[in-house]
Amino acid sequence: MGSDRDEDDEVAIRAVELRKVYGARDARVEALRGVSIEVKNGERLALLGKSGSGKSTLLNLLGGLDRPSSGRLRVGGRDLDRLSGREMARFRSTTVGMIFQSFNLIPSRSATENVELPMIFAGRSPRDRRAVAREALESVGLGERMEHRPDQLSGGESQRVAVARALANRPRVLLADEPTGNLDSQTARQVMALILDHVREHAATLVLVTHDEELAATCTDRVVRLVDGRIAAEST
Repeated sequence: MGSDRDEDDEVAIRAVELRKVYGARDARVEALRGVSIEVKNGERLALLGKSGSGKSTLLNLLGGLDRPSSGRLRVGGRDLDRLSGREMARFRSTTVGMIFQSFNLIPSRSATENVELPMIFAGRSPRDRRAVAREALESVGLGERMEHRPDQLSGGESQRVAVARALANRPRVLLADEPTGNLDSQTARQVMALILDHVREHAATLVLVTHDEELAATCTDRVVRLVDGRIAAEST
């Protein structure tokens, strides 16, 4: 039988009784109500649920954008509840990559500058991050759009910039929150292909939040359904 460390080496994400509460007293909202889940290294997991089910809250906790009210959370070998603010910022820029439905690009920055941002926080040199950003943009088919700002790009192009930014540091864990929600069907397939190519090539772990049952079934290994902040069902 393997040791605890052997088991940890196989697990990219371990959440134990995660709870997240917003507000207080009459305004108190329980977004997560004791969620426990494990995701293995290299696994592709889909989180399904209606709006308000807690799936985006859970993704934000996994990405270090928020902290749980209680419970334990380990991602990419780091116990997030033990990290300082500075350590958490480095975790976000080196261990996880996040892709959002709304792109979250800085309007005044070029595509290249947007992709460079996580590498700045990771402490990489200007020359290095510029080279990596250009390579990442070329890999998503934007080699001729590197100096364009978001308002000069289509929705599909903006999402590909967001994908390039998330992948630039070759994250061990990739978190995608409705990454194709604002895209037409053809562009959505292209974006998902880019994401899945990275997962396969680098043996990365994927957690995909989606409303799309077909997308979850075709692009992931396991589906977890959330209802009212709790895990309601799992299927493979």
